[in-house]
Amino acid sequence: MEDCDIIFAGGGLASGIAALRLAKVKPDLRVVIMEASDRIGGDHIWSSFDGDMSAAQRTWTTPLYAKSWPGYDVRFPQYDRTFALGYASARSALLDKAVRAAIPAERLITNSRVESLEPDSVTLADGRRMTARAVIDGRGHAKTGALDLAWQKFVGIEIETDTPHGLSRPIIMDGRVDQIDGYRFIYVLPWDERRLLVEDTYYSSDAHLDEDAVKARIRDYAKAAGWGAYREIRTERGVLPLALDGDIDALWDETSGIARIGLRAGLFHPVTGYSFPDAVKTADLLASLPRFDIDLVYSALRSHATRAWIERRYYRLLSRMMFQAAEPDQRYRVLEHFYTKPEATVSRFYAAASSRADKFRILSGAPPVPIGRALKAVFGK
Repeated sequence: MEDCDIIFAGGGLASGIAALRLAKVKPDLRVVIMEASDRIGGDHIWSSFDGDMSAAQRTWTTPLYAKSWPGYDVRFPQYDRTFALGYASARSALLDKAVRAAIPAERLITNSRVESLEPDSVTLADGRRMTARAVIDGRGHAKTGALDLAWQKFVGIEIETDTPHGLSRPIIMDGRVDQIDGYRFIYVLPWDERRLLVEDTYYSSDAHLDEDAVKARIRDYAKAAGWGAYREIRTERGVLPLALDGDIDALWDETSGIARIGLRAGLFHPVTGYSFPDAVKTADLLASLPRFDIDLVYSALRSHATRAWIERRYYRLLSRMMFQAAEPDQRYRVLEHFYTKPEATVSRFYAAASSRADKFRILSGAPPVPIGRALKAVFGK
């Protein structure tokens, strides 16, 4: 007999949410999480738009949200705009708390690095080995030759101001900053009247992140914003993949027979890098399975990831236009152009559910990139 039914190798966002959903829907299932650090989800914030998920999915993930807002702002050199589209942000601390409440402590194996995987077993760096009916690899993005990627990299500083800062809703993109290392923008989440997350983000062709330089730019931005004196509470950093092209079958074939989840499976929005909605949808998929042998789990997860990759071909095209057709310091024009579109078009874009009319609207109007280079990005050499 196996030691358990399912092992999640890696306790990040996708594994944590899936384990949480299985504990609720399939309480008799023996689920184990193996995580290299001391907490589930690390120290991160994940956000999503209301249109990214169903109402039922938004409801069952409610305990994970630190804050939700009825709208958000974008800012660009040519204009500012407010969208009346719901937005919510989840904290990893809340995910860790929820998972620990749902999964027995003996099945949460933390501070334990995974050494090797088989479809039905996991070996840890200290030599311990555990078997399962199915192993799911959720250790985040790994270096691969199967996908053509660009990068969204960021540093965020959470601050507490001495006096109210005056922001009532998030600034999803403030592109009115110096364009450095590709498309640069500031992302701001107001947790309450004095606490903010200020994140400096780059859409870059390489994954190198100079954390000290980015922190200095955040402090300059905070000073220019006029928020007054503040203290820094915490810092986070990240380098996330953005998809330009690739072969999803080749990605899965790199580790034959081992099921994947989350970024490891190629499940993220090709343009925005958002992965929270995909994690929620994958969790519901797993919870719907009639049994949990490795063949069914592997087949279901691979089919799900492959279908999503194929359906998002259009968004990878947009990524190529931004990264291959626009000069790095002009990439902001692609997003500036996009945010002139109707709210419903923007909402469906974030959900990776654009209609044919939406796709036409997004590409219509004066092109934000040279037409010849745009055609080359779309059709290749």
